[in-house]
Amino acid sequence: QVQLAESGGGLVQAGGSLRLSCVASGRTLSRYPKGWFRQAPGKEREFVAAISWGSSITYYADSVKGRFTISRDDAKNTVYLQMNSLKPEDTAVYYCASKASSWSNNGYDNPTSYDYWGQGTQVTVSS
Repeated sequence: QVQLAESGGGLVQAGGSLRLSCVASGRTLSRYPKGWFRQAPGKEREFVAAISWGSSITYYADSVKGRFTISRDDAKNTVYLQMNSLKPEDTAVYYCASKASSWSNNGYDNPTSYDYWGQGTQVTVSS
């Protein structure tokens, strides 16, 4: 059974930083694209960042470009999201996701393109 487990969330002041981690277990997912999404109360889940197999291509939502960095360490079955210059509007539950049926980066910003999801980690940014 595949599981994705996020960690690293918490409460931080505006302008601060957090690093989220997501570890996969139960199956090797090293050859598949990974993504981070977030969902704020009363809002739909939205795309944050994605990374291709081999880390050669990364994608970011315009709202986080230049502040967030996605990376992966396939030897550790882990994907990271480094979040700098955090803003109150970044407050949300953050979810990691992995494809498992396609190596393609198509649909990287569409939640329905991903096969596995973590349980989410809360990030709260105070003003």
